Formats: sequence, C-alpha cells, structure tokens
Amino acid sequence: MKFLKIPKFDMRASEISLGCMRIWEMSNADIATLIHTSLDEGINFFDHADIYGGGQSEAKFAEALGMTPQLREKMIIQSKCGIRKGMFDFSKEHILEAVDGSLKRLQTDYLDVLLLHRPDALVEPEEVAEAFTILQDSGKVKYFGVSNQNPMQIELLTKFVKQPIIFNQLQLSITNTGMIDAGINVNMENPPSVDHDGSILDYCRLKEITVQPWSPFQFGFFEGVFLDNDKFPELNRVIDAMAVAKGVKNTAIAIAWLLRHPAKMQPIVGTTNVQRVKDLCKASDITLSRQEWYEIYLAAGNKLP
Repeated sequence: MKFLKIPKFDMRASEISLGCMRIWEMSNADIATLIHTSLDEGINFFDHADIYGGGQSEAKFAEALGMTPQLREKMIIQSKCGIRKGMFDFSKEHILEAVDGSLKRLQTDYLDVLLLHRPDALVEPEEVAEAFTILQDSGKVKYFGVSNQNPMQIELLTKFVKQPIIFNQLQLSITNTGMIDAGINVNMENPPSVDHDGSILDYCRLKEITVQPWSPFQFGFFEGVFLDNDKFPELNRVIDAMAVAKGVKNTAIAIAWLLRHPAKMQPIVGTTNVQRVKDLCKASDITLSRQEWYEIYLAAGNKLP
C-alpha cells in the first residue's frame, strides 16, 4: 500500500480509505475481521459520519474492535458532521455537539480528521471558525476538511477559518466524471462542457486539498455498481481485459484509474466484503499508462472533443 503525502502535514495516510457507512448492519465479529484485514492490507484510514446507521456505524466500529490506545494509534479516523433530519447544520453548537457524540461512540479522545458533511446554505463561517478553533485547541480534532463543496464555498470558509482545509470528499467514479469532463471540453458547446462544480478538481490541486472520491464503483446517485453490469458492456470488456493482463480483479482496475490521476486522490471504498478489500488494494501496486486511462474513460461512453 502506498501512502499519501499530505502537503505541509505529518500524516501517513493510506492512498485507499475504507468507508464505514454500511458496517452497522454487520455483526461485531465480521466488522473486526473487515477492519483487521484492511489494516493487514495497508489501509490505515477509516471514514465515518455521525449519520451512518444513525450513529451505529461509529459505535459498532469501536465495540467490534475493543478499541485500545495501541490499536487507535495505528488508525487515522475521519468523521463528518452537519447533516440533520430535514436540514444541514454548520452552527457552532451543532458541530461541537456532533463531535462529542462521535468521540463517545468511537471510544476515542480525538478525531484525526473532521469534515463538514455537504454544504449548509445557512452557513455562518464565523461560527464554523469558532468551532474549529475550540476543537483544535482542545485536542478533539487534528485536521479539517469538507465534502461536496465548490471553490467559492471553500474560499468563503477559509476567509474566516484559520485551520487549512486539507480534504474535499466528492463523488467521482469512472461513470461519474463530470468534474473531469468539463476540464476536457473547455470552450465547447456540448453537454460535457457544462461545469457544475466550479473547476473544483483544478482548484483542489492548486490549493493542495486532497480529493476523496466517494462511491468509486457506483453509477448515478447510488443506482448500482458499473462493474459486471450489463448496462456497461464496453466498459466492462476493457476493464476485464486489463484486469486479466495485470493479474488483478476488476475492482483494482477501477481504483487504479482514480489513483492514476495526478491530483493524487484518496478513494473511499465502502465494501464490507473482506476478499474484495484484498482484491482492490492491489490497485496501489498498479500504475495505468496514459493510453490505458483514456481507453477506460472512452469505454465509459465519454468522447474527446
């Protein structure tokens, strides 16, 4: 497993992260096997959110592992807050309360990373700044980031927040490439030229913000996986041929496609299948050529201008 170089920060984070959204449905024994297998494969970064399973994912994560200081030191734990029933809430009060809840459920004294979960239309960045400073000064959170935010939203936040924003969690997969399409189709009038994200990919590269692609195997908005799916025959033909040639599974090729991008992304994989974890971690040993990367991109139905 290769590790990310987070600019200006001493964080040795695996370039693949395990997303823990669905573990609340698993037995403690299966969760323990999943996490320990991930650690054995080199994954040390675990992604949570206070809403996953209504908080049960965080609680069962700690319960299943029998969290100890020694085990905690081997992990980088990230959680997210801000989504509440029927609204988003980035108020100072809610952020502080949410972090305390996550810490209790995770049986830890600190989060390595806290992300603001999606944008809040009513955000008051001064309040976020106060909350972040309290959390950092108290040692409850080391680093901060956001999810699904565009450049101007991050700029507004960083005008007041003194802590650097080092992660932005964004939906990206081989079949969800809007932020890449717009950059390729600049100065065109075709549908892929529409920039829905404010050039967020280039912005994150300029600002040294690590992009964390979520749902890297999904198409649409949780409509299903594209691998081994009859809706994507050409894409699967190309991916499967590359997988055979490189002696890996198709999951590894899908992740390797994201890792090949020079933005040096950190995909969040949400699988609960132990063998799939082992298979996809092989992506860290693969570097796709430029030709292979574009071949997959075109096989997904994209066109070059």
